[in-house]
Amino acid sequence: MAYKLESPTLLPTHTQSTPIFITSHKDCNMARRNITSHLLLASLAFIIIISTTTKAEQPGATQFIRTSCTTTRYPQLCITSLSAYASTIKTSPLQLAHAALSVSLNGARSTSTMVSKLSARGHMRPREAVAMRDCVESVADSVDELRRALGEMGHLRGHDIGLKINDIQTWVSAALTDEDTCVQGFTGKGTNGKVKENVRGQIVKVAQLTCNALALINGLASLQSSSP
Repeated sequence: MAYKLESPTLLPTHTQSTPIFITSHKDCNMARRNITSHLLLASLAFIIIISTTTKAEQPGATQFIRTSCTTTRYPQLCITSLSAYASTIKTSPLQLAHAALSVSLNGARSTSTMVSKLSARGHMRPREAVAMRDCVESVADSVDELRRALGEMGHLRGHDIGLKINDIQTWVSAALTDEDTCVQGFTGKGTNGKVKENVRGQIVKVAQLTCNALALINGLASLQSSSP
């Protein structure tokens, strides 16, 4: 319902039968306080309802994540990285795979920024410089592939869902290969211990996240192929 503002102004309210007329700044402030109080009470009631609903749904969602993560190679990392998204995931395999892929992409982007900065600093041994340049390229490719996969994940509808999931699996697998290429570049001698530790530690975690995401996507593919 639309209300026309006139002087004096009649403010509509659903919480009292007597209308509030504003004829001065004092009355205006009093009216605002009354309306604010009613809105605050309504907001608090809404928050309580949402909070109660979320708490009721959370155990089921958390258990779903825990159970699903047992199919991954790094289940504990899977649980810790996805538990924060329980309210979004609920018990949806699609939302679960989407969240896992999103977490992997965020990690890859962060790692890409880090290795790019390290590479730009210079002052590295020849072996390190080569490994770092290769890693910058590999992680950038991984980010692109994960981004494409996540984009396709948002279009899983229609009669060609199977083909789209297959494309997603291909991109995520390629991203995992690129991440592994970066890790392998820092094996053996000829690289600084601190640089190797920083890069390998970061990229290994991203690779583990990507590996988990791929496992959950494979599970989604299995569900899709078995559905009538």
